[in-house]
Amino acid sequence: MDTLIEARDLTLRYGSKTAVDGLSFTVPKGRVVGLLGHNGAGKTSLMKALVGLKAGDGQLRVLGLDPMREREKLLESLCYIPDVAVLPRWARVHELISLMSGLHPRFSAERARTLLSRTSVTLNDKVKSLSKGMVVQTHLALVAAIDARLMILDEPTLGLDVLSRKAFYEMLIDEWCDGERSVLISTHQIEEIEALLSDVMMLNEGRMVLNISLEEIDRRFVALSHDAALAEQVAAAHPLLRYRQGGQSAALFDGPPPEHVAQLGQRFRPNLVDLFVALTRAPELNRTV
Repeated sequence: MDTLIEARDLTLRYGSKTAVDGLSFTVPKGRVVGLLGHNGAGKTSLMKALVGLKAGDGQLRVLGLDPMREREKLLESLCYIPDVAVLPRWARVHELISLMSGLHPRFSAERARTLLSRTSVTLNDKVKSLSKGMVVQTHLALVAAIDARLMILDEPTLGLDVLSRKAFYEMLIDEWCDGERSVLISTHQIEEIEALLSDVMMLNEGRMVLNISLEEIDRRFVALSHDAALAEQVAAAHPLLRYRQGGQSAALFDGPPPEHVAQLGQRFRPNLVDLFVALTRAPELNRTV
């Protein structure tokens, strides 16, 4: 199976409020996809639908299965870490490994111990004695020890310091991503994960405003740094965003700017943060691209 997630016109509601509005997308195997959006954009609702915790309208298949109707079978090959890593505080780490061995048919206790050996967590530690970062690393080790095809992470490093976040993502990429499995990560730490991603999906008020590979971003979007005195000439070409970059004025375009504008400055690679701001800052920019 090359397509791990397929959504067609997926809509999720809470009473009269629409959280996700007509999303259509696919996630192939071997991808690391960043799911980006402001608070309330619909990221968590979408992830809940993917793991069978939220019903919606439209079509949704995850690993070829209906998440709501075939959730038990789905969870044999899917890992999920929500935005709060909750482990029983009374348990020792080795007890959690024993518990997982009895609960999940595809869990490997040996692999969990190998992953934990990369951290400062010991098998005899009690959860209540661990720092928040160590709890998250323990949670990841337990989940990554499941022989799954898809991992869904909802703000997995929320509240962690920069070193703990770095250690988390290093373990994820080094020990779980293998070209066959895919990861969908929701996070606000865009700068930290940009180098890890193969693709990005951006949501704004429940709608998809961007669904693209990072390679295609480099080909499609153009950022131009220019002298401040030329700002009016650049603005006349209607860039998506005008901002400051490295102490200089800059503009971001969807596609190549007119030749006479391109000659006014120096082209550079736009980053995801600037692209995210450009596509989610105003209602008139909330379009699928």
